[in-house]
Amino acid sequence: MTAPPQIFDRPLYARRRARAATGFAAFDFLHRRAMEDVVDRLESVNRRFPLAAFDGAGALTAMLTPDCGVDEAVCFDLAPTRLSATGLRLAADAEALPFRPESLDLFVSILTLHTANDLVGALAQARMALKPDGLFIAAAFGEETLSALRASFYRAEAEITGGASARIAPFAGVKDYGAALQRAGFALPVADIDKVSVKYDDPLKLLKDLRGMGETRALKTKAAPLRRDVILRAMALFAETGGTERFEIVYLTGWAPHQSQQKPLKPGSAQVSLKDAIKGAS
Repeated sequence: MTAPPQIFDRPLYARRRARAATGFAAFDFLHRRAMEDVVDRLESVNRRFPLAAFDGAGALTAMLTPDCGVDEAVCFDLAPTRLSATGLRLAADAEALPFRPESLDLFVSILTLHTANDLVGALAQARMALKPDGLFIAAAFGEETLSALRASFYRAEAEITGGASARIAPFAGVKDYGAALQRAGFALPVADIDKVSVKYDDPLKLLKDLRGMGETRALKTKAAPLRRDVILRAMALFAETGGTERFEIVYLTGWAPHQSQQKPLKPGSAQVSLKDAIKGAS
């Protein structure tokens, strides 16, 4: 089997996250939004989760309510300094999970999987760590994230240097994430998307936000040093095009397979034809 391409430098990403840990609470608006959505989903499931694992949530697990049904939570992160000061904590990588097979009732990932080099492998490990009928929920950045900033840097660097380096990481599309869920063996996989637009009157505030999140460049490929004149031109172009950045948060849900789960109907097994159904609805 061919190994997946190593697009991201995971140790570098861990250092980026660690460097941002101290002031992260001032820049966690996207992570908090994702956690709020996860809380809503858990509250609507109406079941208990005796043991849950949370990747990248850190102190945001304090947002869990009694209606979420989580009895005990273990939090893990590539950067231990991103973990809360209390509770069960682990320094661990989503691509090398330390959990025993079928040991968890719930697995949640908050905005970390977009840097996985082997997304399907990471998802498969999460699925195997879940008990049968265990629930998986993840939030990950989608393909339109930072599209305005990416375009501004490409154009600025091309204008000034005659070339361009990859300054913004690539992100998977919602269909790619959905396909990865299926390949990882999840039952009833669903991928949906939340589109967030943020207006920046000062474009440099966007760069500050990314540093504060720990989401600056962590690609394996080396890039030429980013010149100051390129940065200033990119910021000017960003402002000229409206100063609005888009973030896509893709939510992935799936269940560890269990015989009690609903199964899709086999082709040709329907008792009412599509033609009749359309007629009946008219």
